[in-house]
Amino acid sequence: MKKFGLILIGCLTASLSFAQAIRFEQNTLFVKLNKGSNLPESHLIENQKHLFGEIWEVTTSDAILLENELRKNEAVAWTEKSFYAGPRDLALPSNSKSLPDLVDDVSFNDPYASKVWAFNDASRNGVSVNLAYSQLPNRAAKSVVVAVVDTGVDYNHEDLKDIMWVNKKEIPGNGIDDDNNGYIDDVYGIDTIDRDANGIPTGDPTPDHPHGTHVSGTIAAKQNNGIGIAGIASHAEIMAIRTVPGDGDETDKNVVESYLYAAKMGAKLINCSFGKAVNEGGMVVSETIKYIGETYGTLVVAAAGNDSFGPFSWFDIDKKPRYPASYANEHLLVIAASTSNGGLASFSNVGKVGVDVAAPGQDVFSTVPGNGYESYSGTSMATPTTVGVAAEILTYFPKLNALELKDVIMKSVTPVSAFAGKMVTGGRIDLAAALKYAEANYSSRGSKIIR
Repeated sequence: MKKFGLILIGCLTASLSFAQAIRFEQNTLFVKLNKGSNLPESHLIENQKHLFGEIWEVTTSDAILLENELRKNEAVAWTEKSFYAGPRDLALPSNSKSLPDLVDDVSFNDPYASKVWAFNDASRNGVSVNLAYSQLPNRAAKSVVVAVVDTGVDYNHEDLKDIMWVNKKEIPGNGIDDDNNGYIDDVYGIDTIDRDANGIPTGDPTPDHPHGTHVSGTIAAKQNNGIGIAGIASHAEIMAIRTVPGDGDETDKNVVESYLYAAKMGAKLINCSFGKAVNEGGMVVSETIKYIGETYGTLVVAAAGNDSFGPFSWFDIDKKPRYPASYANEHLLVIAASTSNGGLASFSNVGKVGVDVAAPGQDVFSTVPGNGYESYSGTSMATPTTVGVAAEILTYFPKLNALELKDVIMKSVTPVSAFAGKMVTGGRIDLAAALKYAEANYSSRGSKIIR
């Protein structure tokens, strides 16, 4: 069981504007080959792993020397180091227990559900969760696997234990890779930060930081169990993947492996509430997002970042990119944060091209480790609000591919005049409207109609 140190929490995309030294893993190099080429041999390569397409990950004794060597080889299209995001301090929430009840009419019997103001209708600046549940499609509900790639998840939390994804082909605790997927005892997911002697991620995504647990509750905390809060999605299963350390200093290698694991193990949605200020010219994360979108139908939903000081100074990621949010990738949905008053959160980044939609992200009440509940703010919180909506859409329209799902979400927003020019849609997500839009435009992609 991992122990908590000083808990500094908030949005993992916060305060990325300060300059940082570019750091990378000294023993890892990504290599993309020209089509039809083989990976060159080198005494500097200690191990090699094919990721997808023409992209390989190699373990090396010296990433710089190997990169210099391979760049001269005609078989190699590009090489890329595994860069760190850079550590950042995160803000401590306060007075969360005193957050007032903000929802008058709650669809669920969970005692804290009235604090989840996103449940309000669009007219009250929410995403119409209560309205949607009063008029759900007359279709069979299907389970949806959602990967939370974050700081890990407290899978024993009273409000999460019943909605965790479970790898049923894996026998817990026997030290064997029962399903031959390359990971041992990955019952609830994996931990790419803690690795065994062979460099393989361990199978216990227990958190050392509350962020991922908070994200998970917003998406799918157990509804109508008379405990805590209710998540937005009714049939989502949370796959826990620990990739972001407590100081927010994740690596490209761990992000890539997390995305590939999630998609291969059945996740149709990946919650990405993290990011970094510098891309270092690399494209391996973007190519991974494209690959899992096209191959597995997985949509990555990412936070826009929290660098703004609105309304006086909005941070535009079209001018100063944030990653992965700023990748030009069709299989990526980028989220800004809105407030319960209907405005854009003062910290939320914007981007007429790079940011797609807004969602509630200020004073979001959700689960934290140890059967706790806290209120956090950030585009990190707006992202799981969107993922919860997306999961509920897939519950009734499971045949939607990643681009179709993205279309449904973006075409069904509630327009907000203050958002115009700050994001692609100029609107806030709306679950009730999205379900109606899906029914009208993608009825053939839905589950079986209930007679």
